[in-house]
Amino acid sequence: MLNSMTGYNRVKHESEHWTVTVDIRAVNHRYLDAAIKVPRIYAFLEEPVKKRLAKCVSRGKVDIYISVAAKDGEDVRITPNLAVADAYMAAAEALAARYGIERDVTAFSLLRLPEVMAVDKEDADSEQLTEEVMAVFEDALKGFCEMRAREGEQLCGDVIYRIGLIEKLADSIEKRSPDSTEEFRERIAQRMLELFGEGEVAQQRILSEAAAYADKVNVTEELVRLRSHLNQLRLLLSSEAAAGKKIDFIVQEMNREANTIGSKANDYEVTKTVVELKAEIEKIREQIQNLE
Repeated sequence: MLNSMTGYNRVKHESEHWTVTVDIRAVNHRYLDAAIKVPRIYAFLEEPVKKRLAKCVSRGKVDIYISVAAKDGEDVRITPNLAVADAYMAAAEALAARYGIERDVTAFSLLRLPEVMAVDKEDADSEQLTEEVMAVFEDALKGFCEMRAREGEQLCGDVIYRIGLIEKLADSIEKRSPDSTEEFRERIAQRMLELFGEGEVAQQRILSEAAAYADKVNVTEELVRLRSHLNQLRLLLSSEAAAGKKIDFIVQEMNREANTIGSKANDYEVTKTVVELKAEIEKIREQIQNLE
């Protein structure tokens, strides 16, 4: 069965050096649109994550959040900016001298001044960190794909159920069409008899009108194409490859055939059945919007 484009999973893992959290969420989209957010200093993680994602996801808007924190603040480096501190001290001395006040400056008061301290993160071992992050990402991706598969199975099951309903409605239209033609012939015959009475002219006119009507309301070709589309739809739903775009096209064609049948219908029962048929096609169209 095809996968759903929506899914979510979150995995957190602690190792000897890092705590890694991976959050994956996705909604439907016309193509694959992946947004990967990682701390700026770990930007090198984006490329391997994007490549791995593309191997199992072909459509959907996917947001991936990766958090990396070193244990016990090992990745944090704090260094004083002495040039800025010197400037602050010189300014403090100038103010004290000008206004005759004490220069009451401590190391902690300097720490609170803007730009005096620089807080950076130490460069991590990119190879080791990539290996650990990708292991966590694999776990998160597995659960994410399993959720998409479960939802896809439910969606496909519902679509297959509605395919069965549409086939029954098509059978009903096919069965009813000869009856509607015969009913029209009888009405024409009655009208001709009222106008011309019984005779050769009336009989010829009845046959001519009935033949023209039968040709006009014949929906055999449309029903054949509709059933063909339904068979293609079944095959695509059981495909392992992404087929959402193809399915969308087929459903458009199904709707086109239903509209043609409806335009040809000159019978209340057929018209009512076509309305039901189109309603089922619309339900399928809504469901497949989430299929990959």
